[in-house]
Amino acid sequence: MLTFLEHAWTEPDEGIWEIRGTRRHFTHSKIMAWVAMDRGIKSIEQFGLEGPLDRWRTVREAIHKDVCTRGFSGRLNSFVQSYDGEELDAALLMIPLVGFLPSTDPRVASTICAIEKHLMTSGFLSRYGASNLVDGLPPGEGAFLPCTFWLADSYVLLNRQSDAEQLFERLLGVCNDVGLLSEEYDPIARRLIGNFPQALSHIAIINTATNLSRSECCAKQRSKS
Repeated sequence: MLTFLEHAWTEPDEGIWEIRGTRRHFTHSKIMAWVAMDRGIKSIEQFGLEGPLDRWRTVREAIHKDVCTRGFSGRLNSFVQSYDGEELDAALLMIPLVGFLPSTDPRVASTICAIEKHLMTSGFLSRYGASNLVDGLPPGEGAFLPCTFWLADSYVLLNRQSDAEQLFERLLGVCNDVGLLSEEYDPIARRLIGNFPQALSHIAIINTATNLSRSECCAKQRSKS
C-alpha cells in the first residue's frame, strides 16, 4: 500500500467528499497520505517491522512541505480545500487531530478560526461554503455532524474546554429518542437529515467524549507528534 502511495499522492483525486466534478489536489487527501506514511514509518521504528525507512521518510517530508506550501493561503491565513485555491473545508480540522501539525502552530489556530467563522450556521458546521460547487450539487445541504464534532475536538486542543463542552452538549441534543444520529442536521427545521444512522457521526461522538474526559486525550497526544 505505501509503495503505491509513494507515487499516487502526487495525483489529483475526488477527496473525502467524493466529488462529482473535476478531480483536484485536495489538501485533506494529501494530509491523509502523509498520515499513512507517518504511521508506516512509526510502525517500523517502534515495532521493528520491515520497510524502506529512509525512502518513506523522504516521501513523508515531501508531502508535508508540499501541503504547507500549496495548501495554505496567505490571503485567508488558513489552509484551504484544494491546492492554490481559496475555499475552506471543515475536513481541514483534521490537521492537528492526526498530528500533521501541532495545535500550537499559528496556522492551525487561524485555520480553525476561519472555519468557525465562515462555515458555522446556527451552531453547527457545514462541510464547506454554500457557494462552493465542488461536488457538482446545488447548494442547500444541512450541517455535517461529524465536522461539528471535529470542531469540538479542536476546541479541546486549543484549551477551549468550555466551548468544547457546550458544543458537545449541543450535538447530544440533536440525537433522536434512542441516541442515534444521522449524517447531517437541518438547524432551521431542527431535524436530522441525510444517511441514517451514520457510522461516522457515532465514531465522532465517541472520539469527542474521550477527548473531553481525559486530560491527556488521544487528540492531544497526536497533536504533539
